[in-house]
Amino acid sequence: MNSISDPAQIAQKKEEIAQKIWNFSRDKLLISLRFLDVALSTLKPQAKPGLDGICCNMASEGKAVLWYDPNLTIQLYKKNPNEIIRMHLHVLLHCIFSHSYKYDRVESDLWNVAVDMAVENTVLSLGFNNLETVRDAERKKVLMQWKERIGTLTADRIYRYLRKDRPEVEELLSLSLLFQRDLHDTWEPAQTLEITQAQWKKISERIKAELKSFSENKSDDKSILQNLEEATKEEYDYGDFLRRFCVSGEDIQVNDDEFDYVYYTYGLSLYGNLPLVEPLEYKDINKIKEFVVAIDTSGSCRGEIVQEFLNKTYHILKSSENFFRKVNIHILQCDSEVRSDTKITNDDEFEEFMRQGHLEGFGSTDFRPVFSYVDKAIENKEFENLKGLIYFTDGFGIFPEHKPPYPYETAFIFLEDGLDKPEVPPWAIKIILPEN
Repeated sequence: MNSISDPAQIAQKKEEIAQKIWNFSRDKLLISLRFLDVALSTLKPQAKPGLDGICCNMASEGKAVLWYDPNLTIQLYKKNPNEIIRMHLHVLLHCIFSHSYKYDRVESDLWNVAVDMAVENTVLSLGFNNLETVRDAERKKVLMQWKERIGTLTADRIYRYLRKDRPEVEELLSLSLLFQRDLHDTWEPAQTLEITQAQWKKISERIKAELKSFSENKSDDKSILQNLEEATKEEYDYGDFLRRFCVSGEDIQVNDDEFDYVYYTYGLSLYGNLPLVEPLEYKDINKIKEFVVAIDTSGSCRGEIVQEFLNKTYHILKSSENFFRKVNIHILQCDSEVRSDTKITNDDEFEEFMRQGHLEGFGSTDFRPVFSYVDKAIENKEFENLKGLIYFTDGFGIFPEHKPPYPYETAFIFLEDGLDKPEVPPWAIKIILPEN
């Protein structure tokens, strides 16, 4: 039988050609973007005839698999070799930025558009050859408009904006057609995936470290670094974080752990209504008793954002599991100096402050006066065992040169807004909380 006319051999030949095309694409990416070597070795192109697009699956023997149809691959390559390279990089960046791991927690139609826009913006910002494709000029124009509208174009920021200001169906479809390159149908809930988000996070951390030196002379655009920051950032539960400031103490409540029911019931049976042991009316527990909340009331910290932060803090603290009945919490309002100090000793006072309190200050920001103020308060015995100071700020101010002389933890809390945040002193904790 003539091998040329044998359908099986023709299909096999096409698969071999398509695989060579993907290998060629990988090599071109390695030459231009050598910091992607580990990520590229983790993503394995594999033929899947009949597929109507390109897609990635994380649940295959510990490797991310890029599924492709050989016929479609060859057609795209004939049309423009850059199409395959561009698609290869597009899928790889989805993996590096961990886009598929949130797919079960978002509105898929909006998330699909957001992640494709973020990836295409990153690709276009790299400024390397072999990546140009049709409609790139249109993509750049649209992305520039979005940058002017929301700032940094990471997937989470685009997604939040799409949810807040939901576009018409036609506009969303137009964005999808302009930026989509792969199918997201195979993205699955994170717990079902064999290659975990932690594995990709390690790869992303390595890329971020290498990229900081590599990109200095390549591009002024920091899009890829911004997306890597988003992919590798630590996610904090603010309630868990506050519980780091708990101290041990006695609280009035029945201590079931130290109550012996045998003696209790034996006494009732022997004497009628006289138990031999009563439950303890106090219990040693860990709760929040003393800490400081410093609020940056400079002009760039908007009042409604500060109010939301205080509301969040208040609702966490007011729960009985976190809050002693008697506490010593100081809420400092400050810009270039400490403007007010509100002392909270119980839940009622906290609630009154939330109802009646108002912000003071709105000048420039200097963090040093707060630390001087707190250190002096400790010296004056206003605190017995201060565990921590939380400073909510936009970050643009003067940090203390030295660590405070007293053993309390300091955390600078920033709100995620797409802008670069300053490095905090090494003795402090830096936390960036999402807007929600």
